[in-house]
Amino acid sequence: MARSGAVVGVLLAAAAFGSCFLAGVPTQPPRAPTTPNHVDSLGAAPAQSENQSYSWAAPLLSFGAALGVIFGLVAAQPAKAITAEQFSQLTYAQVRGSGLANRCPTVESNGTEVPVKAGSKMINVCFEPKSFAVEIDTDNGKEFATTKLTTRQTYTLAFIEGNLDPNPITFKEQDGMDFAATTVKLPDGEYVPFLFTVKELVAKGEGSSFKPGFTWGGEFSVPSYRTGGFLDPKARGMNLGYDQAVALPAMQADGKSGQEDIFKETNKVFDVGRGAIEMEVNKVNQELGEIGGVFVSKQPSDTDMGAKEPKTVLLKGIFYGKVVNA
Repeated sequence: MARSGAVVGVLLAAAAFGSCFLAGVPTQPPRAPTTPNHVDSLGAAPAQSENQSYSWAAPLLSFGAALGVIFGLVAAQPAKAITAEQFSQLTYAQVRGSGLANRCPTVESNGTEVPVKAGSKMINVCFEPKSFAVEIDTDNGKEFATTKLTTRQTYTLAFIEGNLDPNPITFKEQDGMDFAATTVKLPDGEYVPFLFTVKELVAKGEGSSFKPGFTWGGEFSVPSYRTGGFLDPKARGMNLGYDQAVALPAMQADGKSGQEDIFKETNKVFDVGRGAIEMEVNKVNQELGEIGGVFVSKQPSDTDMGAKEPKTVLLKGIFYGKVVNA
């Protein structure tokens, strides 16, 4: 309550302060229109003397200017680039609502390379997508269409870690926040859900050190978007719910027209697909063992537990990781 009272006081003070510049001191109260017809008064307004400079719009304009100043000071600003060291110094209250939790740390260039030794690990690996595209059928064949992200800021993978070996550099993902349920919207309005992930990633690249221009990549597993406890609108599921929700005559109809689709809707399965990722390092911090760069990932979308054919999703973004030598 005290904070609200302070904000109201500032607004009133700013409005009064602004009206001094816009309105001046009124010498006479505003006069009523002299013409009986309002339309005629709009066509030719009587001239006012210089000492009658009062305007009813001036306090509103000054109040609007005050609001602009206040909201410019208190409105949330977009999350900016931040290093891992700076991020570690923030409290929960400072991160909450700022958008920083969905950002990968940036790397301040220092040195020329980050060596990898036997028994090393890579920790705090982060993948932040910047664009999402889905492959669709067009008159010219299959093309990737730009989509609109409908998921809130919860789609970044973070705190991933795994073993790291040299010659060739091989990273094996083992743990971390390595999946994020995400949904995008196609230009025609269709929603495409998918599980953004790098589970069980094995990425390889020639060499024994990370340096700008180093490229590496590999394949990973893509688990089902939904699990066995999910129930569809007809209460059908893999481990729970009804076995089927279609009348027996429809299930026993002659011919195969539609029978395969009905079976797929009824027979829920936990699909596991495969994806691939390519990465390129563009910044290193030799002192801290940090690397950063860009990635391109391709993976299948949700299959509605086997009922639909998956679409191919193409993601582009930035990544971060820290090498810890044994």
